Amino acid sequence: MKNRFIITLGLVWCINVFTTANAFEKEVEEKPAARIVALAPHIVENLFVIGAGDRIVGTVDYADYPEAALGIPRIGGYHGIQLEKLLALEPDLVIAWQTGNKKDDLAKIESLGIPVMYSNATSLEAVSEEIRRFGQLTGLTENANRVAMRFDAKLKMLRAHYQSSSSLRAFYQLWPDPMMSVNRKTWIHELMTLCHVENVFAEASNEYPQISLENVLHAKPDVIIVPHEKTKKQVEFIDWSRWPEIPAGKFDQVVDVDADLLHRYTTRVLDGVEEMCDKLNASREFYQQRK
Repeated sequence: MKNRFIITLGLVWCINVFTTANAFEKEVEEKPAARIVALAPHIVENLFVIGAGDRIVGTVDYADYPEAALGIPRIGGYHGIQLEKLLALEPDLVIAWQTGNKKDDLAKIESLGIPVMYSNATSLEAVSEEIRRFGQLTGLTENANRVAMRFDAKLKMLRAHYQSSSSLRAFYQLWPDPMMSVNRKTWIHELMTLCHVENVFAEASNEYPQISLENVLHAKPDVIIVPHEKTKKQVEFIDWSRWPEIPAGKFDQVVDVDADLLHRYTTRVLDGVEEMCDKLNASREFYQQRK
């Protein structure tokens, strides 16, 4: 009974959000959003790319691209939103991240009558869909459509270019301590698939599984992908050459990639994917030459 009650509450919340979103989208056709609070770095970036950056009056920590975003007032971050600061900005729209913002914070914002829209891009195709939606919210549909069309064209080109390549077994080292990777249900897995590499932890039960050195030794990846991101935390360096049992360690096939490009749901992700795929192609050629 308790579980059924929780599920019912969740459905009611989703219906209310959907209804609010539809109602606002109808209103915005007549009056585009002019004062926007963007509650994730990728939302900020996607608003800038369609020409709506000057409408962002508040954002969160780590919203650092483009450079102009650094001048936007901060009202919180991963650990929560400072509601008083948000209210002082008098936004006519808040764009939140479906999985990156606290539901309690968003519920409080909605309770004050501020329209809240949700970013929920979980696939490459959804990036261009979301950009078009931002164009509708801001009255910049032509700009947004041009950006989305360029993105879709480049995505199609990249898929065609890499899919004929021979496959590689790859381990995406999402974090070194505790060691974590990604399974087949994640955004990163889709990027790896675009490069035509096999994710050795694709079948893990969790989306972001915590793994051990023994797991990596058993998987024997041909290449290890290590993302580098801006963080205040001390990041442990793993010297994989210490484990020659792993092909990637034995042959020094460790690929460094830009996490800011790959981990954000923006148009720049394709720049990061192209760079990653090219580096993986170099590893692929290395193994082919050894045969």
